[in-house]
Amino acid sequence: MILAAVLLSYLLGGIPVGFLLAKQVRGIDIREHGSRNIGATNVGRVIGWKYGIIALFLDALKGAIPVVAASYIESPYSLTTTEILLGSVAILGHTFTPFLHFKGGKGVATALGVYMTLVPIVTVCAVVIFFIVYKISGFVSLGSILATLSMPIWYFGTTKLIPDSEYQPVIFFVLVATFFLISYSHRENIKRLVLGKELRATQNAN
Repeated sequence: MILAAVLLSYLLGGIPVGFLLAKQVRGIDIREHGSRNIGATNVGRVIGWKYGIIALFLDALKGAIPVVAASYIESPYSLTTTEILLGSVAILGHTFTPFLHFKGGKGVATALGVYMTLVPIVTVCAVVIFFIVYKISGFVSLGSILATLSMPIWYFGTTKLIPDSEYQPVIFFVLVATFFLISYSHRENIKRLVLGKELRATQNAN
């Protein structure tokens, strides 16, 4: 049962929402426009921010569903470990979607869904960091990377400071691993940031 759940979580995470939205709404391949990414930011940039928000919500839902479903699955692992396993696989599915030759999105929105379900206080703190960085810089990529970096720090701090909070090393570890995955998926953005060529959210690429 757990193997089936892992496979389904991966396939669910792999559904290329942004790609499908662009095809349905504009009849275009989103990978040929804007930043050429299938994520919510590029969807908003290319076909309208209403659709970008829809893509963000649906991509986040792909991460939340496996975490919620973990409670109903017979697993040899603890509930927390099962939640992390299924959520992480969904993030990998989004980043390396089998439906587009294993080239997907950055993984941020799906990770948002996973961690908003698993560690909501930490995630809200990270979202605040994202908006602060985005407001100052205008770069979604930089906000996403720094927000993800902040999550293990927030997790460690909140579990130590909030009474009755239980620190679980496996959650800290997967938050650190997620930061490295998100950084890897943003490697081209990082290069452009260093070179001063990164697109702001409101810019298009031609």
